Amino acid sequence: MSTTEEKLAKSLTAESTELIPYLPYLLQDLWELGSSPKDILELIRKHVQVSKKTRVLDLACGKGAVSVHLARELGCRVKGMDMIPEFIEFAKGKVREFGVEVRCEFVVGDITEFVKTEKDYDIVILGAVGDVLGNPEETVTQLRNTVKQGGYIIIDDAYGNEKSSVIYPTREQWLGVFEKTGVKLVAEKIIDEDELASVNNEQQEWIVKRVRELKDKLPEKAPLFDSYIRSQQAECDELENEISGVTMLLQVD
Repeated sequence: MSTTEEKLAKSLTAESTELIPYLPYLLQDLWELGSSPKDILELIRKHVQVSKKTRVLDLACGKGAVSVHLARELGCRVKGMDMIPEFIEFAKGKVREFGVEVRCEFVVGDITEFVKTEKDYDIVILGAVGDVLGNPEETVTQLRNTVKQGGYIIIDDAYGNEKSSVIYPTREQWLGVFEKTGVKLVAEKIIDEDELASVNNEQQEWIVKRVRELKDKLPEKAPLFDSYIRSQQAECDELENEISGVTMLLQVD
C-alpha cells in the first residue's frame, strides 16, 4: 500500500489500509461523506460571485455530494476526484440522477498527484482528509497552486483548543498558516453541535449495521471491523467534545 493509501485510511478513521476494500460496503448507505454541501453552498452564495463559467475542483470528493449540489444549485462546472473507484461510480450515478452531466465530472485518482497538474480553478475544495497533502501549511500551499489569483480555497477541517487532548491546530494557529501562505480567511462556518451529534448518531447506526453484516460473512475479519467502529466513535466523541468542526473559505491574495 502507498503512503497516500495509508493517509487515506487514517482520514476515514480506518486503523489499517486492510480496511480500504471494505469501505464501499461499510459506507454504502451514506452519500455525504465529510463535508456538508449545505454549509459549502451557504459560504459560496454569501461571498463568491459564481457563473456558468466558474470552475470548481473538489478533491477527495467521496461520493460526490458536494460536487453534484454545487453543479445543480449554482450552475458552475465541477470536477471531483477520489481514490476509491466505487465512490466515483456512485457519484457518476448521482450526476445522471440530478441531470448535471454537462456541468459535473468525476475521475479516480491520487490527490497528491492531482494537485501538481490541476491549475487555474476559481474554487478548490478539500474535505477533512487529515495530512494527505502534508501539514496545514503544506496543504494550503498545494491547494493555492490549483486556483487563479484571487481564487478561493474551501477547507473542511476543525479547530483544536488548548484544553483538548487531541493535537489539532487552534484557530490562531490556522490564521498563522494563512498569513504564511498568502491567503486570507474570508468566512468560516462552525458546525452546529446538536446537528453534528444527530448526523454522527445516524451515520454510526448505518455503519454498525453494515459491520454486523460483514462480520457474519467474514468472521475472521471481526477484529478489523470492530476496530473501525471504535475509531469512528472516537472521532465522533472528539468532534462533539474536544474540537470544533469548521468549514473555512479562504481567498488567495
